[in-house]
Amino acid sequence: MYKIAIAGASTLLGREVKDALSESPLAAATFMLLDEEEAQGQLDQVGDEIAFVQAIGEDAFELADFTFFCGTEDLTRKHWRQALRSGSTVLDLSGALDQETGVLVRAPWLGSEAVTPDLFTPAVVPAHPAALALALVLERVNMAAEMRFAAATLLLPASEFGRAAMDELHQQTVNLLSFQGLPRAIYDAQAAYNLLGGLGESAKADLKTVEARVRRHLVALAGGRWEAPALQVGHAPVFHGIVFSVVVELSQPVELSKLEEALSSEHLDLVLEDTDSPSNLAATGQNDVLVRLRPESAGGRNPNEASRFWIWAASDNLRLHAQNAVACALDLRRLRPAGTVQ
Repeated sequence: MYKIAIAGASTLLGREVKDALSESPLAAATFMLLDEEEAQGQLDQVGDEIAFVQAIGEDAFELADFTFFCGTEDLTRKHWRQALRSGSTVLDLSGALDQETGVLVRAPWLGSEAVTPDLFTPAVVPAHPAALALALVLERVNMAAEMRFAAATLLLPASEFGRAAMDELHQQTVNLLSFQGLPRAIYDAQAAYNLLGGLGESAKADLKTVEARVRRHLVALAGGRWEAPALQVGHAPVFHGIVFSVVVELSQPVELSKLEEALSSEHLDLVLEDTDSPSNLAATGQNDVLVRLRPESAGGRNPNEASRFWIWAASDNLRLHAQNAVACALDLRRLRPAGTVQ
């Protein structure tokens, strides 16, 4: 029986983590729901258990085996050492700690990892869902044929930046249809009905920060097994789901069927028909990354053989992140005491 604290429990990601834990082998744990003071007193539920959201006090993490930080980066930086001092294993979904000494970026779903946590690991950062989705795809491609080069464009949804960004996108949409002024507190730009490669100077959301984090996490997940791809991040006027456009260049031509076989694996759902093309809507609520593969023919005799392939993929950003965090916690159970010291 474990005791699990969720800091940032009232956020979009916090709610997704609660759902993922309820469906996991950790569902029988005792849960503590923690957040900023303004969320204190909210009634919530984890599985069949009803709980109140509490403010983070001095003894908030006492006897907690695992603490999931699902709120802002500031919340994590303010309280993560407090959780460590209480003996809790820290899992940082905010990404605030990925450059701290000794902290590991992790994704247990990948075939192998260069570094695994031990008793001296201060915290674990479950990989950003965009980095995880790309790593799952690129690892399988590289197993089928050596990659010479890869490049990816990511289109992020409003939920990447929290509930306030979703509310602003919704209000912008409503205001545009009624010819009213647009709220700009989060984006400092028109996000509704608009694809953006950058946001306004006063924007609270920051595409460059996300892009840099995804780059770091991709390098960590690759572990030298394959080259991290060239990367570009934009914002799409949608609420949920990340969409990817990826091109891979292989060292030699391969059959389409060989790559399709490689991508038909756990956590990847290969879509074979264009009419079922992966999309942010199709990916919502899915545990797997949806993938569509298309060769770029070089004009040879076999149109299904190529050295360059286009990949169109989509994933549920919140669900993928939460599922990976729970997988990290399950993996870290081996570092928790298994009995009582007499």
